[in-house]
Amino acid sequence: MEAESEPYVRLATLRTLHRVVADLNAARSLAGTLQAVVEGAVHGLGFDAAAVSLVRPDGDLVVAAVWELEESAMGGPAVLLGQVGSRESWDRLLGVSDHWGTLRFLPYDRGWAVASDIPRWIGDGPMPVYANDWHPADGLLAPMYSAGGDLLGVLSVDRPRSGKRPGAWTREALEMFSLQASIAIGNARLRAEMQRALARLEKEQQALRASEESFRQAFEYAPSGMAITELHGAGRGQLTRVNDALCRLLGRPRAVLRQQSFADLVHPDDRALLERTSAESGRAELRLSRRDGGYQWVCLRNSIVADAAEGPSFLLTHVEDIEDRKRHELQLAHRASHDALTGLPNGAELKARLGRRLCGQPQEAVAAGHQGGPADTGNGGTGYGAGYGSDGYGAAGYPESLFGDSYRPAGHDGPETVPGHRPPDGFPATADAAAAGANGYGEHVHAVVPADHGPGGELRSGPFRSGAAAASVEKGLAVIFCDLDGFKSINDRFGHNAGDAVLVEVARRLSAAVRDGDTVARLGGDEFVVLADGIGRDEAKDLAHRLRNAIIPPMRIDGRGMRVGVSLGIGWAGCGMSTEEVLHTADERMYDEKRARGGAVRGARGERSHRRAG
Repeated sequence: MEAESEPYVRLATLRTLHRVVADLNAARSLAGTLQAVVEGAVHGLGFDAAAVSLVRPDGDLVVAAVWELEESAMGGPAVLLGQVGSRESWDRLLGVSDHWGTLRFLPYDRGWAVASDIPRWIGDGPMPVYANDWHPADGLLAPMYSAGGDLLGVLSVDRPRSGKRPGAWTREALEMFSLQASIAIGNARLRAEMQRALARLEKEQQALRASEESFRQAFEYAPSGMAITELHGAGRGQLTRVNDALCRLLGRPRAVLRQQSFADLVHPDDRALLERTSAESGRAELRLSRRDGGYQWVCLRNSIVADAAEGPSFLLTHVEDIEDRKRHELQLAHRASHDALTGLPNGAELKARLGRRLCGQPQEAVAAGHQGGPADTGNGGTGYGAGYGSDGYGAAGYPESLFGDSYRPAGHDGPETVPGHRPPDGFPATADAAAAGANGYGEHVHAVVPADHGPGGELRSGPFRSGAAAASVEKGLAVIFCDLDGFKSINDRFGHNAGDAVLVEVARRLSAAVRDGDTVARLGGDEFVVLADGIGRDEAKDLAHRLRNAIIPPMRIDGRGMRVGVSLGIGWAGCGMSTEEVLHTADERMYDEKRARGGAVRGARGERSHRRAG
């Protein structure tokens, strides 16, 4: 470079520069690129040593690569590797240096500008003789910038082999080289970032595949039913994926279930509950149809599976088999509301049913609004839209929708295995509906005591004042109180087992004698009560006559013939009356008949002489 003004020297330099730039572009890593930069500065531009300080993410600069033509005895610039200088110190150093185009030259007499934290190495070269000679403490810096103008690093060169400070041509060559080096470093960083991104992506994809496989196995091999439902598009609500457990639970093949939705499978009475169930964390207990035509009690639990970018993707539903629990609940409800011996509704259930037909409005107001009596519902003449099923109803206030009128335990295709689980015709489906009816709202039909006409058609005294409204009421809710006569002697003579058998037979006969929709209940001991709705006074007398004729024929118990009589009393229930008042009225009518027939009525202190069990 001594004769750098000569054209052939410049041409040789350009060839060397082209070669070292090619080496820059051939490097495949950031470390390889940095090493190519320092080696190119030494071999291609005529310097004995070079170093690259690279900007770190925190802004400080670290010595990332060094190269020396001949290693010095004192270790040379290699000792600088890894040392860090603050960005503030570097900016101050570049600011006080002489500007040689894009280069920065720091003469030895300005060494005070080099902060103590900037890595620096001073060689043992010759001291200058002339003003243009290179001083060992001189420094030439080539800042390297990105296309956006951000500082990437600084290339430092030292000890020109000519011993002189670089001339214009060397400076221009160094500027071109530093520009190419900055491009190569930027590209190397970009490749490194891409490689790291690809590595992260591959790792994430592996984790995703592992997660998907874990989900698949958990979904497919779950012991309870699982289903995935579409949330968007034309297939919204359709089952897109089901597991084997759900197929077994409903007895349906996978291909068939994937063409249906839960709305297609749910029991009609539970459809509204399904529609009200929230998609996110929703829970519902309802019935789904099985292939055999029956219904399966399940508990549905919903969870939304969402994509971070696109939002909710699909609905994951856990389907748990609760058939056994529901059957157990049904049995408990039946035990709580029915007599253990006869299977009839007990006293508490009787009062609950009666209470659901009564409201607090007084009879006068109810009769005034009554037009022509109850409508014929076609249910055996019960009318009023609220009969009482003799097969029983759950515990007081127990929701009908919990069991429904088509409930059949899983695996049973015949009649219901648990008696008394269906609500009677006209009864409110839920406790809320019953409460609304009891308050005279909703679909509650008032119970009105029918008019009592004498033989000549005149209106007898009753709960109404005389008037057209009272006379127009022809049918009502009859309460027939039945007390067995002679039952105590059977107990005393043949024992309680025989007495229990008599009670069971009486219950059977009473149930067979009443109309569809009537209620037969055992109040306790040897007392039974029949509720008959939508019935007139003459019809009530005919019903009482049928009940008496059903009970008095002899019955054979344990090979012995036994017979009991019965005393009957007909009372009438109406809105504005309490259940105790209604039952007391029927009880008094029964004792009126017992007295009229000369039967035992009361003891010395007014107690009933017959046994009355709790």
